[in-house]
Amino acid sequence: MTDSSRPTLLVTGASGNLGRRVVELLLEAGRGSIVAGTRSPEKLADLSDGRVEIRRVDFDDTVDALAKALAGVERLLLISTDTVGQPGRRFEQHKKAIDAAVRACVQHIVYTSLAHPVADSPVLIADDHRQTEDALEASGIGYTSLRNNLYTDLLLMSLPPAVASGRIFAAAGDGGAAYVTREDCARAAASALMSDFAGIRALEITGPSDVTYAQLADMAAELTGRRVEYVPVDEEQLASGMVQAGVPGPLAQLMASFDTGMRQGLFGPATKAVEELTGRAPTSVREFLEAHRTVLVPSDSTPENEA
Repeated sequence: MTDSSRPTLLVTGASGNLGRRVVELLLEAGRGSIVAGTRSPEKLADLSDGRVEIRRVDFDDTVDALAKALAGVERLLLISTDTVGQPGRRFEQHKKAIDAAVRACVQHIVYTSLAHPVADSPVLIADDHRQTEDALEASGIGYTSLRNNLYTDLLLMSLPPAVASGRIFAAAGDGGAAYVTREDCARAAASALMSDFAGIRALEITGPSDVTYAQLADMAAELTGRRVEYVPVDEEQLASGMVQAGVPGPLAQLMASFDTGMRQGLFGPATKAVEELTGRAPTSVREFLEAHRTVLVPSDSTPENEA
């Protein structure tokens, strides 16, 4: 390292929503030499003003090619890929990136994992994350595993139809999730990447409290003035209903598995990790929904389900 006060920080998946926001936060902080890695450099053309170095980083390339792309990098943010439709491929991509990081002499990897990726998890993507964490452990590189809980942002997709119909169908029973916003995940990732932590740690990245579907129904009703009730179903019924509503089968199965994970307590409890990393408390589900109230009930919607 030529200048210990300005380590070279590389963010993979930098053209995605999370990666792009992390790059912006790094720029705001003004710490480190920033490299934005993406398989589509053209999507970051607006950042080619000298403040950020843009490199092509594609996890489907060879380990040799990836190692060259990571040359000179001290700390790496490895954002988990979106390849979830092909069993095993996601972990293969992650393993290749880790092997390349070893070859490139990267000193620390920050990885965006999943809440409680235990071996017997019913959550269909948990195994990819568990195997990746195992590969990080075996690599000999220091790492921080950020076990991100479910995104609060996803509620803006699921709650408007529930408000319109007056019912939330879910298979979580009385279980809930410590939902965390993408913004808080980005801030946690940027903080972990900029820190000088050099050891090994796994942090559960959550919002301030666990929230059940019954509580979501109550919040939606209070914020919209509509009747909204929680209707418990089993996982098979939930997935079948989503498919009937036009959701692709594999995605429906994945989403239903999240509910099973909630029922088993795998998306809680809430932790203080976000505040400890960033110095500010995470946004609550209610605060987030209040800020996006117009999304829950568009101004031109028909008040067919008013309380």
